[in-house]
Amino acid sequence: MTEHRFQTYEEFWPYYVAMHSKPATRWVHLTGTLTGLALSAWGAVSGRRRLLPALPVLGYGSAWTAHFLIEGNNPATFGHPAWSLRGDAEMIRMMLSGRDAELSEIAGKWLAGHPEDRPSR
Repeated sequence: MTEHRFQTYEEFWPYYVAMHSKPATRWVHLTGTLTGLALSAWGAVSGRRRLLPALPVLGYGSAWTAHFLIEGNNPATFGHPAWSLRGDAEMIRMMLSGRDAELSEIAGKWLAGHPEDRPSR
């Protein structure tokens, strides 16, 4: 894969979505992030401090696993951590509002113009 240089988040967003071109990758992201968020929130409310790291552990752990095993690429987090976090939130928001097909379209457009970024699997 080619290393891309982005000046703005708006330039980065279609690339981020393309790195999640397979619906299964996106759904693993959503599941890991929301489960981690719920457990971390429960830990904060209930005083169970050992649950506080659930969000980064489950969120990143499941996402990275999906990138390697399903998508066949490296997570965008490695090169763009802040924008990736924002992209993850935006992607999940779109999925929860029933716009997963739109994400597939964004990914398809990016990959059509950047074949070097196509998943290896």
